[in-house]
Amino acid sequence: MDLLAHLEAYVATADEASFSRAADRLGIAQPLLSRRIKTLEEHFGGALFDRSRRRTATTELGVLLLPYARDVLDRAQRLRQAARSAGRSRVRAVGVPADCSPAGLARAIRAGAEHGITLGMRELPPAERKSGLADGSLGYALVRCAPEQAAYVAPLGLASAPEPGATGSGLARRTVHLEELRPRRGRAAGHTAPSPVLLLTEDQVPCLEDRLARAAARAGLPGGRVRPAGQAATALAETLAGRALLLCAEPFARQHGAHWTALADRTLHRGYDVSASPGRTGTEGVPGWLAGPIASAAGAVPRRSGGPGPGAAGDDVPARLAARG
Repeated sequence: MDLLAHLEAYVATADEASFSRAADRLGIAQPLLSRRIKTLEEHFGGALFDRSRRRTATTELGVLLLPYARDVLDRAQRLRQAARSAGRSRVRAVGVPADCSPAGLARAIRAGAEHGITLGMRELPPAERKSGLADGSLGYALVRCAPEQAAYVAPLGLASAPEPGATGSGLARRTVHLEELRPRRGRAAGHTAPSPVLLLTEDQVPCLEDRLARAAARAGLPGGRVRPAGQAATALAETLAGRALLLCAEPFARQHGAHWTALADRTLHRGYDVSASPGRTGTEGVPGWLAGPIASAAGAVPRRSGGPGPGAAGDDVPARLAARG
């Protein structure tokens, strides 16, 4: 049953107090309108109109249900209007990382509204953002790439449990080298094993995993020390409990109350490009007002070749050569 069409027949008949006038109002044949009313009465389990009189009268059940029928039709009309409005303003789905700042995404959505585009943010893993651009289900996406080839870079670092009573000196340290995570020689027997380094889904991409594996081997870290994190909530709980180190961007660590130190090797940081789906956006590309806010929501800033930034001291020739294999 087409509920909306049947409700329209019901409301029109109640308004006109006549089956024939209601059919004329809706532009349909009277037998079709009568069948719709009869089907609706069977659906609701009672007569909506008293047909025994010369003038069509609404029954008690018909009077009771009439406001609800009008409300359904009114909501359906508003839904159609919203769809038409969205179609005129252009709707674009945007693929973003799961750890983006909600406030940053809100700024991007507001910028879209100012330019006549409705943006729908979809939190997706890196591979799904890339495939979404290819199949056209996404209009735009923040895509992972090597940091030296990226338009935007988000520094990665290690999150750890905040030290009780830590002073400002603990915050003064700006970078950490993987070599500093090596097991200490001469550890006492029974000493707890070094904390694992956990990777969020956002960082389980070949361009980072391969580099991180080589960097960990150069640093002398045991195999398996760096591994996927699984669920982000579980990894964060392990980190805050002091049982793990979490590789993440600074905004994510700060948001959840963890201590964070940037990696010194900038070749291990996140690289991002904001890309458009050619199948959905034609040749217009990514508008300038969108790229910056989307990247900023992920904690990324425009890349400056050779410029200052977190870990500048670690961006040396050996590190760059190692990153290239």
